[in-house]
Amino acid sequence: MKLDTSHMRYLSKSDFRVLTSIEMGSKNHDIVPTPLIHSISGIKNASLVNKCISNLAKIKLISRVRNAKYDGFRLSYKGYDYLALKAMVQRESLYAVGVQIGIGKESDIFSVANKNGETLCLKVHRLGRISFRTVKNSRDYLGKRQSASWMYLSRLAAEKEYKFMQVLYDAGFSVPKPIDNSRHHVLMSLIDGMAMLKLREHDDPERLYNLLMNFIRRLASQGLIHCDFNEFNIMIREYDPEEPEREAVVIDFPQCVSIDHKDAKEYFERDVNCIRLFFENKFGYVGDYPKWEEVERVGHLDVEANASGNDRKAYRELEKYMKQQLAEKEEEGKFDEDGSEEDEFEEDEDSEEEQELEEEDLADQVNDLKLT
Repeated sequence: MKLDTSHMRYLSKSDFRVLTSIEMGSKNHDIVPTPLIHSISGIKNASLVNKCISNLAKIKLISRVRNAKYDGFRLSYKGYDYLALKAMVQRESLYAVGVQIGIGKESDIFSVANKNGETLCLKVHRLGRISFRTVKNSRDYLGKRQSASWMYLSRLAAEKEYKFMQVLYDAGFSVPKPIDNSRHHVLMSLIDGMAMLKLREHDDPERLYNLLMNFIRRLASQGLIHCDFNEFNIMIREYDPEEPEREAVVIDFPQCVSIDHKDAKEYFERDVNCIRLFFENKFGYVGDYPKWEEVERVGHLDVEANASGNDRKAYRELEKYMKQQLAEKEEEGKFDEDGSEEDEFEEDEDSEEEQELEEEDLADQVNDLKLT
């Protein structure tokens, strides 16, 4: 899904106020009644509210559901995007949106910029985009309010990822620098590297292998397991003797669990085996690997990441969803004969050409997409 911000500059404060009202109403209504929108917005001029609703509907930030029992509207993912972007712009962490640089099953990745012209990375969670069509019948925990629930889970996934990146970055782990989080959007530093799955050769496979195994071991000693530690979620950078640990940067943290989790051993061993199998098939390298029995807790990052009083019931819903996602990967057959994971995402056709423009001023790419 593209991130079209072309209409954002033309929306008024009242438009965003009404859009926020629909978001608030979505907490208890799949279809938000028009009278409730008027009430939550606090705008006394009813005709102005109706005009705002019409404006938002025209650019598909909201949609009217036909054949409903009452007159009402539903927030779209595009509308949710606008609310998230608006919050980041107001906090001055984001200024311009550039090109799309990656597409996942349930997330989109964009290059963006701040006011200083620094290129950053924006990850947009879109849970339910694929799975909703395939396994929606088995996900009773979403209830009847499917649309709002998927957005809610996307928000939880983004919040969880941002929180885990914060504690890991502060603890010195090689992860992107977290910058901001709003709803289902996560803003982070852009990694100058490539996904490990694209590696065809490496000057020292043993060094890289040991680096990744040490990451798994150290992460577990701090009370955490990644749960999806594979070549898709590891970015490889040019080796720097002064910062050897930054040769590999680990991404994607919504599914992280504590080593106290009842399935922790299974997740830990799966992470280890993913790396073992990749290196064996890709480079013919077989090395030592950490064992679950050797894990010794020396830190409590898992506790720190969950210490802000979040809704534990909601996070159990997210955990259930993530667990089902991991199970689906196993059922589909995660690795092909060459040891490579089946395509989980595709890049834009012009992504390689776009990446060649990295040295150019990002403003040249986003003349019409400035968020003002």
